[in-house]
Amino acid sequence: MFVSAFTFCRNLVRMDYPFLESIRSLLPLVDEFIVVVGDSEDDTLDQVRSISDPRLKIIETVWDMSLKKDGLIYAQQTNIALDACNPSGDWAFYLQGDEVLHEKDLPAIRRSMEEFKDNRSVLGLMMRYYHFVGDYWSLDPWAYRRALRIVRPGKVVRSVGDAVGFARSSDNLYIGKKEKELWRFADGRIYHYGWVKDPRLLREKVLNQVRWYWEGTPNERDQKTLSLEEYMPENYPFLKRFTGTHPEVMEKRVSKFPRLPERRSRWLNPDFYRYVLRHGFKG
Repeated sequence: MFVSAFTFCRNLVRMDYPFLESIRSLLPLVDEFIVVVGDSEDDTLDQVRSISDPRLKIIETVWDMSLKKDGLIYAQQTNIALDACNPSGDWAFYLQGDEVLHEKDLPAIRRSMEEFKDNRSVLGLMMRYYHFVGDYWSLDPWAYRRALRIVRPGKVVRSVGDAVGFARSSDNLYIGKKEKELWRFADGRIYHYGWVKDPRLLREKVLNQVRWYWEGTPNERDQKTLSLEEYMPENYPFLKRFTGTHPEVMEKRVSKFPRLPERRSRWLNPDFYRYVLRHGFKG
């Protein structure tokens, strides 16, 4: 079985993304790793080079500013990386710069890839998620629960939209949860850390979304956020408590992160029930 990995990155040092941990967490599973590095204003490129693994193949790009609307630049950069993967390989594993694998899940993920390797009607494998918000001990059960992250190379699928998912190349059919004949679940989870940052950086993350989704024009909710010096998502006070372990590659980040003030049980917080009435109970 030949497995490629692919990702893209730009200015991830400045935004404090765990992109090096992400790459290192996936390396044990793959035969090659394609990293597309955009024209960064920090040392993201040098940091990627510092990994010094022969499986790493770096492609430097300049971002097309005409693709700012709706985050389309993310899919474009993802497809550059996917197209560079070995077209004769069995799988191409996609991790974004804030997504990390736990070492305890690697054997099960490999077994999943081996199980469906020769079933060519299966175009990809879905991964389940842990979404951490605010800190390393709070999970957002209202965030998306799955995403296609292991796909067939050789232009069988294309990254679409803002690079959350993939579509079948032949007819541009989006491979979502309803297209069950085209995908299977892989065992294991993705640990998503994109919303674990200092509150000042969380505000800048929202600003970046405004730039790359709304072409610099914030909606009313984002205007309110950007008027603040720091930001914390509204549902943070009643997120679900995480009691498991983090990937070893994240140990240094987790140990250095300040413990935020202890929250009372969400079951005793009236705002939790108001939020559930609006958004439903997700766990």
